[in-house]
Amino acid sequence: MSESTADETNYLVGLNLTDRRVVVFGGGTVAQRRLGLLVASGARVHVISRAFTPAVEGMATAGQITVEERPYADGDLEGAWYAIASTDEPETNAAIVAEAERRHIFCVRADNAKHGTAVTPASAEYDGMSIGILAGGDHRRSAAVRTAVVEGLQSGVLADTAEPAAAGVALVGGGPGDPDLITVRGRRLLARADVVVADRLAPPELLAELGPDVEVIDAAKIPYGRAMAQEAINAALIDNAKAGKFVVRLKGGDPYVFGRGYEELEACAAAGVPVTVVPGITSAISVPSAAGIPVTHRGVTHEFVVVSGHVAPDHPDSLVDWSALAKLRGTIVLLMAVERIDQFARALVDGGRPSTTPVTVIQEGTLRTQRELRADLATVAQRVKDEEIKPPAIIVIGPVAGFSVDAG
Repeated sequence: MSESTADETNYLVGLNLTDRRVVVFGGGTVAQRRLGLLVASGARVHVISRAFTPAVEGMATAGQITVEERPYADGDLEGAWYAIASTDEPETNAAIVAEAERRHIFCVRADNAKHGTAVTPASAEYDGMSIGILAGGDHRRSAAVRTAVVEGLQSGVLADTAEPAAAGVALVGGGPGDPDLITVRGRRLLARADVVVADRLAPPELLAELGPDVEVIDAAKIPYGRAMAQEAINAALIDNAKAGKFVVRLKGGDPYVFGRGYEELEACAAAGVPVTVVPGITSAISVPSAAGIPVTHRGVTHEFVVVSGHVAPDHPDSLVDWSALAKLRGTIVLLMAVERIDQFARALVDGGRPSTTPVTVIQEGTLRTQRELRADLATVAQRVKDEEIKPPAIIVIGPVAGFSVDAG
């Protein structure tokens, strides 16, 4: 049997494993990490092991793989196209590689990459491309380089010379504020934009990464101040897309959580403009999390409600049943509610919510400037006024708002 040496160079190739038999030996965490990509490739994956992790058992139960609970035996590679030896027994892994060599089957040896006949690259998918990095069996190094390449492509630091994005609109949720919290897909589409129509709450650092040829349209909707009419925003999206440009509508949070994203989708669809919707991490959940507050917790609350505070409880346009809301025992998350917190707190207390119910107000959540104010329904309005809390801020009401754990 021949062995690879440190001086040998691997030949990178993409394998078509669709409906082809792949045998994995070992059912531990090492094998577990490889199974997802093998299943996604369409391979018929069979795992042979003395024992299996719960995750591997779950894949078998779901019909994604087949398994046999036994040790390796010579002949197990009959009909296989590819193999992975990932048992915790070096002598068994060596025997598997030896059988693979006799049968002319490429085999990865997980415990000693240089003694196998194939090496698994650190891989990733990006915009229809498969990226693989090999570093002579140094998996930590190849993973680090792989991650750096993907991050470079996502941010635009590394140029992707693929065809430009087709004309159309992408409604992208930028997340709660920290630029690192935009989704991978959102960042990728942003890097390919010709025009970006951005809200005030969209992470400004993301705009700083755009190329000089990208047109940025400020669609800032400052609360209780000037605002770009929704019709003008719709027109900017449609007109630029019809001019052959790829337009990203960059919003804070998620486009469909009080973001009027669906109105923009309807306008574009009526004009015949194709639209891609990229969900974002909503501030209603992520900002409380950044302050150490889970919106649900076992044994404490079984529900949470997200409520818009852009109109007062007694306003004729209000669609919220505040008396019913007050009777709930779970968590209430208020968005756009700082200016009217006195009215909301009063409505909840009048509806039966105890005045001692904990309240936490988080200003500029997930940013370096994040501030937190902890009070209760009886005192929160005055505290917000005294401490000059300003939008954007999230208000969390309920037992979980009293939680305080220093995760640092």
